[in-house]
Amino acid sequence: MNVSLTPARERPAGSQSMRAARLIGPGRIEIVSLPLPEPGPGEVRVAVEACGVCASNLGPWSAPDWMTYPTEPGGMGHEGWGIVEALGPDVTGVTVGERAAFLGQRSYASHEIVPATHLVPLPEGTAFPAEPVACALNIFRRSGIGRGDRVAIIGVGFLGALLTRLAADAGAEVIAISRREETLALARRMGAARTVPMIDHHEIVDEVRELTNGSFCEVVIEAVGKQWPLDLAGELVAEGGRLVIAGYHQDGPRQVNMQQWNWRGIDVVNAHERRPETYLRGMHEAVEAVQKGWIDLSGLLTHSYPLEDLAAALDATRDKPEGFVKAVVTCS
Repeated sequence: MNVSLTPARERPAGSQSMRAARLIGPGRIEIVSLPLPEPGPGEVRVAVEACGVCASNLGPWSAPDWMTYPTEPGGMGHEGWGIVEALGPDVTGVTVGERAAFLGQRSYASHEIVPATHLVPLPEGTAFPAEPVACALNIFRRSGIGRGDRVAIIGVGFLGALLTRLAADAGAEVIAISRREETLALARRMGAARTVPMIDHHEIVDEVRELTNGSFCEVVIEAVGKQWPLDLAGELVAEGGRLVIAGYHQDGPRQVNMQQWNWRGIDVVNAHERRPETYLRGMHEAVEAVQKGWIDLSGLLTHSYPLEDLAAALDATRDKPEGFVKAVVTCS
């Protein structure tokens, strides 16, 4: 399945309440009705059309020890887009009715209040989650990949697939490593020169060693967020190379082979940005890249769920049913 990126029709005016999903216990979501929030100075209210489902949601969804319930309404949702519905005082340069992606944190809801400066306008006829595309662009920038580099990408989900495309377009030779045959096929469509099944640690190391004539890879991107892929990534970096950590490591401390990292003299880059201005720059670049066809999201947004089925969307993100790459939740 491929989710349509056709924008929804404008929301009917007049509603005085909003709906929002919140996590109320391990694997449990409820939908609550709340008064419609009013934007304050410098803020706008967005009628959320949809929100992408991020793998980072799986940490809270798995009920770790540090979680408290219930979560805030709309929480975990941070890949939203929608229509500007109301302006707070002192907001300029924004028009009610315009469609925009935005940098928010409570987008599993029918509405969200965000700073007006956190909007990224979407061109006419365009609707997609700009935030995760920006994430890929920001990671790629931090990776320093250049023409002729040998690049291993461990984990080919939505993020790994986009990074494969970006690295291949930059002239790198990409070796994609993933568990599922269908994601290895996706990596080949995105430009990977070689694909390696992620089954046996030592067989992968031996195969990459052979593919690189014993030198391994100038850049390795770990995009899974688990201990074993991180261990594997460290073994695939060439001397003086770069290990780029793009996976979300939220389920506890990690151990690393510092002797190996130190001996090989590698650079380690934690590539997720936290500054809003950097994210927003990436989102503007994402909109331009999609609009001009430099990035094609067809085949990457594969599953759609209504807000009431957010639990099913999270389960699918965890369990990866056949054909799954990324889910979006419709909120309007």
